[in-house]
Amino acid sequence: MNYKVIVVLAAAALVYAGCKSQYEQLLESGDVDAKYAAAFEYFNKGKYQRSAQLFESLSMLTSGTERDDTVQYYWGLSNYNQQDYYSAEANFKHFVENYPASEFTESAEFLRIDCLYRSTLRYELDQTPTYTAITAISEYLLAHPRSSNRPICEKMLDDLSDRLDRKAYENAKLYYKMEDYKAARVALKNVLKDDSDNNYREDILYYAAMSSYHYARLSVPEKQKERYMVFADDYLNFIGEYPDSRYRKELDSLYKKVRNK
Repeated sequence: MNYKVIVVLAAAALVYAGCKSQYEQLLESGDVDAKYAAAFEYFNKGKYQRSAQLFESLSMLTSGTERDDTVQYYWGLSNYNQQDYYSAEANFKHFVENYPASEFTESAEFLRIDCLYRSTLRYELDQTPTYTAITAISEYLLAHPRSSNRPICEKMLDDLSDRLDRKAYENAKLYYKMEDYKAARVALKNVLKDDSDNNYREDILYYAAMSSYHYARLSVPEKQKERYMVFADDYLNFIGEYPDSRYRKELDSLYKKVRNK
């Protein structure tokens, strides 16, 4: 290589090295003590992206040492605090699997399920993450029945269960919106067959009754009487369960109309 080219490249390397920040130099350093101290300094100042990078870098240097679980835990906590829940969940899952006896283990278990909960989707979207979170939360409560986090976990479960109930209800109600009343009644009844305690039971029974009413109303005359009897059964079942329902007045009016036919 030309001597002048070598000199230019060397000079450029020196300039580049001089331009590197103290943080960048520390990130590339093999000085475990300096890195460790700096990682906590950034963490305590709320600079979680930098602390996460330093703890990640440290994880390769402290593997098998007494600092290992601390580094791994705070790597996950740094990701959690910067709302990177996908990375944090992976961190905490790895932590729980590899450090079952650590002082940070229960905290890591809880933070993992919190990450899973925060990563779930609205009821209209895919609910696979919801099922994953419910399973993880239930396992946590079984393992830690007296945990101080129990009320939070139970609130998470209530919210996630409601989300699944809402999705099942709304999916069945789609047939009603499309005016396919026969299919709507079947779908709505199936929701309750699968889960009689669905949070939207009152609404489901209302739309089932309305579906049977409209299905009878739109039927050919010779089929109407028989099909209005199905509506009457749905009506009586509904008011038996929900005598003070906000839907009562409307259904009473339809039942009276049917009785007078």
